[in-house]
Amino acid sequence: MDMRAEAPSPRTERARRRGGPVFSIKGLLKVFGDDKPYVALKDVELTVENGEFLCLLGASGCGKSTLLNLLAGFEKPSGGELLYNSKPIAGPGRERVMFFQDANAALLPWQTVQQNVEFGLKLQGLLHNQGWRERIEECLELVGLAEHRHKVPSEISGGMRQRLQIARALAVEPDVLLMDEPFAALDAITRRRMHEALLDVWQREKRTVVFVTHDIMEALTLADRIAVMSVGPGSRIAHIIEIKQPRPRNPADPELGHLFAHLEHLLHGVSPEESMQ
Repeated sequence: MDMRAEAPSPRTERARRRGGPVFSIKGLLKVFGDDKPYVALKDVELTVENGEFLCLLGASGCGKSTLLNLLAGFEKPSGGELLYNSKPIAGPGRERVMFFQDANAALLPWQTVQQNVEFGLKLQGLLHNQGWRERIEECLELVGLAEHRHKVPSEISGGMRQRLQIARALAVEPDVLLMDEPFAALDAITRRRMHEALLDVWQREKRTVVFVTHDIMEALTLADRIAVMSVGPGSRIAHIIEIKQPRPRNPADPELGHLFAHLEHLLHGVSPEESMQ
């Protein structure tokens, strides 16, 4: 299945030309609770560039999902600066779409594949805008689900359900895809196929992607940059690693193996100088 297309949309070209970071985070603080406050995030510093594929990598419970929820506008910061296109994030917006690990919880089980994609447009009040039929068709083709349009989610595989989440999100033409370990529940073979599918869509659409994972090789396969988070409480961005290897990336590449070992050391709290020895 070849999901690559020839030319990006005009909206994509406009987004690509827009200057400045998509997200700018300075001194971010997030505290939960009043009686017994828990400092989830502290002194987080990060910028995410337009069109970038950034992975947030860290152990379970380190605050990756909390940071993603802040970027989505589902949570409010307790302090510091959190900007989207140079403006404070006041709440959720259709320009930022969240993906969840459990596609079954996100999809409408009684509606067909096509109706699920249409639902995203209906939710945003865009269902009958000019060109909406063409956009739905484009999204179904892009993720390889056009032939399955009349099936309901229970009649398609787990990987297809995740692709359906992607199609529904792309239909509303968001600028940013926020993905919270969306492939964690998939088997290894399906997960590799989803990596290929997601990268095909990303290279075609050039949306900005912030992708949460605790899997080092998944981050190395997908990311332009990897932001390594420290262990909580008071988690922060401890290291940022740029991945320069061209895609598609071969897990057997010795350089990727070296980066894997480097990231493994970082996740265990070893300094960058020590880990590169």
